[in-house]
Amino acid sequence: MLKQNEEGAGRPAKNITDVSSFDRAMRDDLVLSPGNLGILFCAAMIASIGLNLNSPVVIIGAILISPLMSPIQAIGYGLAISDSTLLGRALRLLGLEVVTSLVAASLYFLFSPINTPTAEILNRVQPTIWDVLIAILGGTAGIIAATKKNSINVVIGVAIATALMPPLCVAGFSIVHANWCYLGGSAYLFLINSFFIILATMIGILIYNKANHIHSTVPSRFRWVIS
Repeated sequence: MLKQNEEGAGRPAKNITDVSSFDRAMRDDLVLSPGNLGILFCAAMIASIGLNLNSPVVIIGAILISPLMSPIQAIGYGLAISDSTLLGRALRLLGLEVVTSLVAASLYFLFSPINTPTAEILNRVQPTIWDVLIAILGGTAGIIAATKKNSINVVIGVAIATALMPPLCVAGFSIVHANWCYLGGSAYLFLINSFFIILATMIGILIYNKANHIHSTVPSRFRWVIS
């Protein structure tokens, strides 16, 4: 009996530690620094070059160094735990990163001698239901990986699959060439990916909390906002 009590007493502590580590990691990823913005600017430039040269390898490289996924997952996490402060930080960071990416891509395409849209650009101006499915599955895999150790391969795969940076760079191309049809399609693709990653993250956190008996009081007004 004593052994059972000791084991039972140990389980909540483990869950609390895991949750605390996850929460701290989510908040630490929202730190805004010149270094992170510099990395984002370089990632947008590299992705733009890959799109311009029709090079999937270069585009994948840009996706891997882009920090766009962090604030998007943090938005879903903030909604799930009803943390308005975290949600506000994530939204501000995402907005700044989107603007930075658009500026970087627009600057590149403004001076690029190649003005013809490549296949890689055209692939990102007409979202389909498959993009929605990829975003949902990628967001789900991403939040599962975030709660586990040694999940770097999953995180890399999610980043490549959801591909948040290329649509923003295509939007920069569209702005420079005043192609509003392309702009609408690429912006819509980015919003689809972001929305369903947020949704999958939020649902994943709610399920994880319920499975581990982690209770959080969510005001009814905030539940309506989430809905």
